Amino acid sequence: SKLAPGEAHYSYLLGVDGIPIDDIFVYRLETDYFMVVVNAANNDKDWAWVAGLQRGEWQADRDRPHITLPGRDRVTIRDLRDPAVGDERRVDIALQGPRSRDILLSLHGDDENKARIKALPWAGVARVTLGGYDLVVSRTGYTGERVAFEIFVHPDQAPALFKDLAEGSATPCGLAARDSLRTEAGLPLYGHELAGDLGLNPADAGFAGYAKLWKPFFIGKAAYIAHEQQRDAVVTRFRMDSKGVRAPHPGDPVVDGRGRVVGTVTSCSIDSEGYSLGQAYLKLSHATDGTPVHIYCGAEKATLKKPLGDLTIGDKTVVPTPATVLSHFPRRKK
Repeated sequence: SKLAPGEAHYSYLLGVDGIPIDDIFVYRLETDYFMVVVNAANNDKDWAWVAGLQRGEWQADRDRPHITLPGRDRVTIRDLRDPAVGDERRVDIALQGPRSRDILLSLHGDDENKARIKALPWAGVARVTLGGYDLVVSRTGYTGERVAFEIFVHPDQAPALFKDLAEGSATPCGLAARDSLRTEAGLPLYGHELAGDLGLNPADAGFAGYAKLWKPFFIGKAAYIAHEQQRDAVVTRFRMDSKGVRAPHPGDPVVDGRGRVVGTVTSCSIDSEGYSLGQAYLKLSHATDGTPVHIYCGAEKATLKKPLGDLTIGDKTVVPTPATVLSHFPRRKK
């Protein structure tokens, strides 16, 4: 209800346990028409959850298992991948980076449609016709870029649009490139900084402000608050102190100067300066920018052939590599 038509925001589908089923983006295209974008790998699971809630098949509240969501009979939901929705079918092509607006505007179109693109604020969304394509264009993305667009096009037109953008000097890239950018930007990925083996919720991921506790009810609220009352760790970024060292992997232990485990790596990639930069779930006492830590990189494959007390000259043992905790999000360059 806080979104006006043409606005969008980041949010979550929470389970009754307060753990994300997925993180999502919600776009309000018209007063009574919303579009929700999910992680592609979670599409079927998300659809089953939302459709089941609407039908009253799933429990929405552990403490009140008899209740169903109000107003569910006033809403129609559709899967925009389904051929049955016809011209409304959509797939997402992300166009990110400082030149993305120029490349998008290089597609032929009238002044009115191009003016809508130029006027888009961050998280704004508009329907336009460019390059002969019927598009929904939002100024959003998951790379940390402030000039960034996601283009929702009919799947039959997606290959031609992709080709046009590439010929307009956009550089095609895959999810691994996106993953390196979102890691450096401090953005969570489902299965790593959200849910996953650690069962992380939005507050664990450093995104507590996106769970609106002032709301009278949302699915998972009670469990979320109970977890928040005892939470003692949070996801933040780190960077290895030296280049060329073995890269950390998800699950690698993070230790303090005394060898006490204070966290675990959740993601890692190479930053724009050539350092291994990642995210880790760290005790709050060690999550402050500038805190020195050490990481057992590649710990899953490391083995101790002897107890430490039996080591002699010439033996090898596991040594953690120094790293420094960074602020959760990069400081904006002036």
